Amino acid sequence: MNYLKSIVFVLILFSATGCEQSPELPNTILGDSTSQELQDFIRGIKNNLVFVEGGEFLMGDYGVEYGPERLPYDSDKDSKPLHRVVLSNYSIGKFKITNQEYQFYLKANGLQLRQDANKKFAVISTAPSTPAHIDWFEADQYCSWLAKISVLPFNLPTEAQWEYAARSRGQFLMVATDDGTYRATDDAVTENWEDGPKGINISSSLDRKIFAKEMGWKTGTLTPLPVDRFPPNPLGIYSMSDNGFEWVMDWYDPTYYQRSPLQDPQGPEGPIYKDAISNDKYSKVLRGVDYADPQWGGGVTVHRSYKSPDSTESDFPGKGELLVLGDKTARCVLNLPRPIR
Repeated sequence: MNYLKSIVFVLILFSATGCEQSPELPNTILGDSTSQELQDFIRGIKNNLVFVEGGEFLMGDYGVEYGPERLPYDSDKDSKPLHRVVLSNYSIGKFKITNQEYQFYLKANGLQLRQDANKKFAVISTAPSTPAHIDWFEADQYCSWLAKISVLPFNLPTEAQWEYAARSRGQFLMVATDDGTYRATDDAVTENWEDGPKGINISSSLDRKIFAKEMGWKTGTLTPLPVDRFPPNPLGIYSMSDNGFEWVMDWYDPTYYQRSPLQDPQGPEGPIYKDAISNDKYSKVLRGVDYADPQWGGGVTVHRSYKSPDSTESDFPGKGELLVLGDKTARCVLNLPRPIR
């Protein structure tokens, strides 16, 4: 099988599972985007991929058995048991999908930025270098569109691919920083957050407040930051332990680790779990965290979250639905066994 046939085969294999619950992928149109702009866009996406050599690792909360303190890193049961996983090679975006990239996709398809979210969403969508905030369907459509325009097997990462990359090929790293720890300045915290520690290798509340002030936003400590603001993990991937939850391909099942297959697990075959946290809708997995902080932690690489793929939550006081997009992001993977040229 030659290289071109291999690409086509892998594209068919991996694209089939990623968009089964998404609305139909829009037909790409040029609109105001020239063919050269599309080629430049594709080139930029390829240049920002990190090749991840596959291998075997222990997925899940390894703290008790392999952490230096011999304590669990996650109090939730769904990150257990620790289990062996073997992954094939792939590449992953070194950055979360940015507003600039996502809005180019919208423009190329004659689409508009959604108008049904709150004012904060409209504000934080204006900065080109901060993460695009999207629901699971939008994230899946974007990665599928990359596959379509590049003729390459782009997709959302599986949960196993995400954790393996966050832990720099499955190393026992608690957080996806440059050294697996939180580091911050030793400034004191004040009541109004005007002082306090700034992040050295991961964001702090003060970092987000400072950036909000620079941008003229009133988003305070809930402000997204540029995707490259802090150092990457040892594999070269940025902000997997802060700056927004990240959607992955898998449906959520709290007991999936008990029966996860050894080779390239894809998550449950279909929707399986829903509760009040997912607005009583079948849920997709989120990894990472929205707002980490060196003072209180968060962003532990083994922790799992889940929400409805449409990003709605239960508005308990009004007993209705609330659309929450401002903390959900994504990045894409390329399922090829060798680095892309």
